Amino acid sequence: MLIERDVAPYVVFSEDDITNALRKISQNKRGFVLCVSGSGRLDGVLTDGDVRRWLTNGEPMDFSASALEVANREFVSVRNGLPTDEIAGSFSDRIGFLPIVDDYNHLVGVALPQSRSMRIGTRALGPDEPAFIIAEIGNNHNGSLELAKKLVDLAADAGADCAKFQMRDMATLYRNSGDANDESADLGAQYTLDLLARFQLDDDAMFEAFDHCVTRGIQPMCTPWDEVSLAKLEAYGMPAYKLASADLTNHALISAMARTGKVLICSTGMSNQAEIDGAVRLLQSLDAQFVLLHCNSTYPAPFKDINLAYMDTLTKLSGAIVGYSGHERGIHVPVAAVARGAKVIEKHFTIDRSMEGNDHRVSLLPDEFQQMVNSIRDVEAAMGTTQPRRLTQGELMNREVLAKSIVAERPIAEGQVIADEDLGLRSPGQGLQPYHRVALVGMRARRQFLPGDFFFQSDLDDDAVKARDYKFNRPFGVPVRYHDLRTMIRATNLDLVEFHLSYKDMEMDVAATLDAQSFDIDLVVHSPELFAGDHVMDLCSDDPQYRERSIEELQRVIDLTRALTPYFSKATRPPIIINAGGFSADAPLPDAQKPRLYDMIAEALASLDADGVEIIPQTMPPYPWHFGGQRYHNLFVTSDEIVDFCSQHGMRTCLDISHSALAATHKKESFKTFLEKVAPFTRHLHIVDAEGEDGEGLQIGEGSIDFAMVAEVLDRAAPEASFIPEIWQGHKDDGAGFWTALDRLEQWF
Repeated sequence: MLIERDVAPYVVFSEDDITNALRKISQNKRGFVLCVSGSGRLDGVLTDGDVRRWLTNGEPMDFSASALEVANREFVSVRNGLPTDEIAGSFSDRIGFLPIVDDYNHLVGVALPQSRSMRIGTRALGPDEPAFIIAEIGNNHNGSLELAKKLVDLAADAGADCAKFQMRDMATLYRNSGDANDESADLGAQYTLDLLARFQLDDDAMFEAFDHCVTRGIQPMCTPWDEVSLAKLEAYGMPAYKLASADLTNHALISAMARTGKVLICSTGMSNQAEIDGAVRLLQSLDAQFVLLHCNSTYPAPFKDINLAYMDTLTKLSGAIVGYSGHERGIHVPVAAVARGAKVIEKHFTIDRSMEGNDHRVSLLPDEFQQMVNSIRDVEAAMGTTQPRRLTQGELMNREVLAKSIVAERPIAEGQVIADEDLGLRSPGQGLQPYHRVALVGMRARRQFLPGDFFFQSDLDDDAVKARDYKFNRPFGVPVRYHDLRTMIRATNLDLVEFHLSYKDMEMDVAATLDAQSFDIDLVVHSPELFAGDHVMDLCSDDPQYRERSIEELQRVIDLTRALTPYFSKATRPPIIINAGGFSADAPLPDAQKPRLYDMIAEALASLDADGVEIIPQTMPPYPWHFGGQRYHNLFVTSDEIVDFCSQHGMRTCLDISHSALAATHKKESFKTFLEKVAPFTRHLHIVDAEGEDGEGLQIGEGSIDFAMVAEVLDRAAPEASFIPEIWQGHKDDGAGFWTALDRLEQWF
């Protein structure tokens, strides 16, 4: 919690007009102003929510009205002098700030949740931010600058946000000036003094280690054990400080650290409740920005003594985010702490637990620390929100396969009143879900049904989308299977069709299936990903037999495409879209492995007889859905790698707009930049919307893609590329998803 005594940024006079109040709200970035009289008495509280309600109440808007006319006069305030823990306890989901008034209702301050404004360097700390993870190096460098830098490198590689050290001025800190040979010292103190005498870095070496943190892109932090060390760290420009558990009762040092204005990370190990209460009162009285870390200062700490539930007490006490500093064995307790709400995690870090020094024994090794970081990030991703539940893409895919749909049990004529006995339930779940049955019974059928036909949403809605002729500035088509090829071609003015082959389709006789019929359009073929026996195509598998089978299956796709080509009069060199492989099941592959995999794919493609066709690898998302489950994809994801592969091997690509938008989001790359790079190498397009990092295949306008920007880039950089709307399950209901997409895309293309 912060107590602001400078109230000027939050105050308007009660008679000031609404325009001035809005300007003040915008300037203070807190979402409110306080209306005071000329004598400083608090008359009302005006929030941006109050203003919105005023704007939408239907009355004529008069911006010359006074702020007090719109303000809430039944506000909550607290009395000056109230204990800070009581003030902090008054915050709630509804109350995000508290005016502080004196006995005469004069405004004297504002209490604010501290967490809103905390930053360490470029990193924000707050309830909606990822946990800030500290690798506590301390003195585990054992006096070696070279080892200190190596530990920083390993911490950065493991995903730490911060590397923390310790600094002591021995002459100031110890009553015997840090004399390690003092025979009168207790055994424990003598042991510690001996370690510190041999293992401390001098100031210049310490500052060089801090600089190395900055070079590696993580925040340096340090624990000053005395005010002399604090002054040195301030002169260096340390962005934040750690208060050791041993100093939570050292109010003089706390006060000196608070006066720096930096964020203080404060461990609470070794202190009882009264001592923690006193430290918090002091920190709040100094308007310090601080985070309390729950901690048990036993090395190693027994699990039974850790008591993670105490973080709830610290949260209520401080009115701010809290964290956890762990000395126990393993990584599962800090991961659990994050699940309970910890927003700062500190664990000791070493390269060898057998090295001299008691901190090494409770430290994580680099691979363990990385496992902890990865587990924390996984837990954070899994925490989610309290928003109404939506089906994930993977669930939708499995629901299609495993759920049941309403089907016609017997023939139903158009216009016939649907009876309950006309309806049945069958898998797969591609039509209306069973609970819609009650809505269908008693309706007049809007079309003819044969036994086994699915019912769709259009059978309930009045505004069903129908196909029509479309106008685009480039060749367009839709995905088809053998069974709906003729239906789709008859429905609209397609320039092409894209066959989405299954491995079962590979067994069908082309001549018999197409019945010697010719089609006056172009042809694109999408190779199966999955083949018989759960074989997913992977042209760069490290298993030679698996890779060889993938090559053989792709040759079969090529042969089938050549057999299809004569039936499509405008097909000359039809493209075959492939997902070339390079996926992994449990984690992304290291970047260093990718060049070898790209080379293997190039070798595999060169070994094929591809006369008369053009193989075009598809751009991939970072987290593809493989038949209802998620995997990691590693190749054809980043724009530079795609461009390098196409340039080196004289190839073109199928640019999947949805996949690549997800990839750009994941890689934190501008999607426009991605398109600018890849579009010149594009033969064919899949145009479809996307959301986040794995929300692929969405209907146009239901994701976050800026299609006006996409069209501008593609018209300039890939004007000849053909496209299909690859809406997931767009073929259902006679292609309703495709027709909706084409309707919406026409305005841009």
